[in-house]
Amino acid sequence: MKKLLLLIPAITLLTVLSTTNFRANAHDDSANIPHIDSHHNFPPTRADIVRHTFEIHVPKNSNPLTQVIIQVPEVVNWSNKTKDLVVTDGNGKKVTPNVSINGKVIVLSFAESIAPNTDLEIDIKNVRRVTLGNGPVYRLLAKLEGSETPIHLGTVGFRLK
Repeated sequence: MKKLLLLIPAITLLTVLSTTNFRANAHDDSANIPHIDSHHNFPPTRADIVRHTFEIHVPKNSNPLTQVIIQVPEVVNWSNKTKDLVVTDGNGKKVTPNVSINGKVIVLSFAESIAPNTDLEIDIKNVRRVTLGNGPVYRLLAKLEGSETPIHLGTVGFRLK
């Protein structure tokens, strides 16, 4: 009986730790291409209207970043207003890219390239889910200085809680 009483808290603790949603951080300065560091939505619930945030890291060994391309999933709608796109650097300073929107593709072009060893945060406000089901999955690409070929930064999925 004593062993059972000691085993129950241990199993409970193990269950809590294995199901907790830890936020991964892929901040890798040894890389030579930009990558997605993290992403989140606010509020983190099944709200109808949310803000989706992407954090991109341009490592110190990378060429400067000139453009970010965001492919918006079909299962969400947003206002398509450029004021609902907010880009800031790692210090919280607002960055004002040239924004073009073509259907479900958002292109952020930077007049001044984003220098290596810089973090970017991209917020898409007023995102409305169209369907329930699986969470939305965005695809992010980027262009670097000296290249016209976009590179794949990664895909970002948001779980519906």
